[in-house]
Amino acid sequence: MMNRFITCLVLGLVWLCGAEGAIMMDVMKKIHEINKEGQYLGIVIPNSFEMTPFLQSSSFVPHPKLPHLDFAGRRFRFGKVNTKRVIVVMTGLSMLNAGVSTQLLVSLFKLKGVVHFGIAGNANPQLQIGDVTIPEFWSHSGLWNWQRFGDGPQNELALESTGDYTRDIGFLKFSDFNNATSDNLLNNVWYQPEEIFPVDGTPEIRQHAFWVPVNKRYFQLAKRLEGMKLNGCVNQTCLPRKPVVIRVKRGLSANVFIDNAAYRGFLFSKFNATAIDMESAAVSLVCLQQRVPFLAIRALSDLAGGGSSESNEAAIFSSLAAQNSVEVAIQFINLLP
Repeated sequence: MMNRFITCLVLGLVWLCGAEGAIMMDVMKKIHEINKEGQYLGIVIPNSFEMTPFLQSSSFVPHPKLPHLDFAGRRFRFGKVNTKRVIVVMTGLSMLNAGVSTQLLVSLFKLKGVVHFGIAGNANPQLQIGDVTIPEFWSHSGLWNWQRFGDGPQNELALESTGDYTRDIGFLKFSDFNNATSDNLLNNVWYQPEEIFPVDGTPEIRQHAFWVPVNKRYFQLAKRLEGMKLNGCVNQTCLPRKPVVIRVKRGLSANVFIDNAAYRGFLFSKFNATAIDMESAAVSLVCLQQRVPFLAIRALSDLAGGGSSESNEAAIFSSLAAQNSVEVAIQFINLLP
């Protein structure tokens, strides 16, 4: 029995210390030390220009003994926002990077919740650059079933019976954007829900999700942010009015930078979406599967596809939008009990 125990111990140490793809022992020790301190709030940020003002804020204080841990190509930064323990991770661009970073965060550390913030394109012409939106629901709008030319409802119903396809969500009909009334060879794109595998479900038994809700308590708490005063100027260039914080119904994410007015109008009319970005839905889907409370805060950097100027306004106002998203995120963290 003792020999078996020693063999298992040695094999375990080999796995921890040297096996390819395994977590090294020194990394495991640091993770253990952080987790001993209790639950943290996960802060997920897309890019450096959004993360830097957060780290430079007087509200953020790095951990005195372990300011960061590098693992799997990510840097996890530990500290506090005032009295709240936080772990900050930058994802990089796109749904894949956001999903991987969030999954690592929730798998390695004890979390009480996740706050995600950054900038986004705007699909709602009633709002303006610099406004900070907090959507109640997020969806991945880049999972499509793209029909071959000539297929119509009879083909769609046959596919729907398999459970892999649905006509309940809506579709993009390319011929609606023709100058003439003829059909378009691109036909239709039908939007599809994601497959999810909840941590408290049966492994390999899928569920489907299209609109992913943020945490109800977080969303209610965010209402208290709506009176915040935010900056509306970059150097000598000022917005028509001061930006506001507003809770909205829906946000969309996909691996597409949307700078097209026609598609922006379609997303707004079809889905009543406001913020459109490339990461938030991935973070929300991971949090949904792992049953971790989640909220996303996105400041609008441009009216996707064009506003009053001929070029995309994000080049001018992205820094302002990023700073506004940081300020709203910090204030939200301060509101958490």
